[in-house]
Amino acid sequence: MPSQAAVRSGSLYRIGAIAAIGGLLFGFDTAVINGALLSLRVHFALSDLQVEFAASSLLYGCLVGAMLAGILSDRFGRRTVLRLSGLLFLLSAICAAVPVTFFQFMTARFLGGIGIGLASTIAPLYLAEVSPRDKRGSIITLNQTAIVTGILLAYATNWALASTGTVAWRWMFGSAAVPALVFVLWLRLVPESPRWLIQQHRFKDADAALLAIGGEAHRSEQLEKIRLALAEEDPAPGWMRRLRRPLLLAVVIAALQQMTGINTVLYYGSLLFVSHANSGTNQRAFAANILLGITNLLFTLVAIYIMDRVGRRWLLTASAAGMLAALLLLVFAFHQARPAFPLVVGSTMIYIAAFATGLGPGAWVYMAEIFPTAVRGRAMSIATAVLWASCILVSNSFLTMIHALGAAGTFAIYAAVSAVAVLFFSRLPETRGKSLEEIDQFWKPVPNVDQRTPDRLNL
Repeated sequence: MPSQAAVRSGSLYRIGAIAAIGGLLFGFDTAVINGALLSLRVHFALSDLQVEFAASSLLYGCLVGAMLAGILSDRFGRRTVLRLSGLLFLLSAICAAVPVTFFQFMTARFLGGIGIGLASTIAPLYLAEVSPRDKRGSIITLNQTAIVTGILLAYATNWALASTGTVAWRWMFGSAAVPALVFVLWLRLVPESPRWLIQQHRFKDADAALLAIGGEAHRSEQLEKIRLALAEEDPAPGWMRRLRRPLLLAVVIAALQQMTGINTVLYYGSLLFVSHANSGTNQRAFAANILLGITNLLFTLVAIYIMDRVGRRWLLTASAAGMLAALLLLVFAFHQARPAFPLVVGSTMIYIAAFATGLGPGAWVYMAEIFPTAVRGRAMSIATAVLWASCILVSNSFLTMIHALGAAGTFAIYAAVSAVAVLFFSRLPETRGKSLEEIDQFWKPVPNVDQRTPDRLNL
């Protein structure tokens, strides 16, 4: 017979895997535009500005979804919001495959973006609330693994459907309908967050949820601890002022994750390789994207292994330093009169590997950990909205910056942001190995300076 611990781990990873399917849809929907832009641009005769809008219409929806996620999840529950995101994924996949006008296409992508905004906020939050402290990092990183799996799946789908000609983009977007339907149906198999249920005074439901997550021993151990911790929390209207330090940390981390420019290669990789890296053919650019997707997935698996073995602070700092080195290589490559395609692809692979090992999953883990349950939904919503606003800024400005500064100048700016990230991350408070309730103690008023935890960022 399997041990209690084995049963508990199996339940946790099953719940985590189902919830993380939202991450797969997130990754697929954001990355499928990379290959679809080439045939979409021809079909609708798009200008460069319209191409940027085609890529970013989804992101505006992401921003709206992230802004709504906290209020909706605090009112209706984490699982309910995840199911809503799945329905929006399904609707968007169908509508983006059959539009007659460019406006209809952007509307469909906007709806899908709302789904991504909801899922990107609530999935890591939900996983943090159902995970024990010793597995929380790796469980939340399952969501990032699903995101990069979705990105790789999008690249492979783009490559496989490229030969269908000018209608390729319709098949690329429509193929997301299948995993979206699976996500909606399978969410029936996961419990609601027990912390949210206790906050709503639904103690019987919380008891059943804890039992489903970790068995009898886990239920007995956690139920009273969570109740006591929630009783001490104060969700009064002034919560933003009292939690300004963790909120500021989360907002800066969210902004830096995107301002380092990672999504430029995920969204515009094909155009970048064809126009500025001498790839030669669209098919060769698609093949390079698959290499990037494989790199992203492999190093996210590395992140799962090390996330709960090394400190969050060290991991984020090392990741930003690796990205900085790769970006400097890209600047060197694009400074050449005729950039070498293998050097550009290799440097981009290092860039993605460094991101996938640390900043990609680590930002979501850290943001999901640092807020009290009573305000976690709203606080995560603010941080995630900043993340998507930063993503919109980067995505909407990339082609314009390429025209104005060249590829070398553009990536030099992202290198400078990465240098700032290295300095900021090196001063973060460490959260590894602590329960959510213990992390909450970081932000309590301290009687005097001498009693402060030495690894706490003084903001």
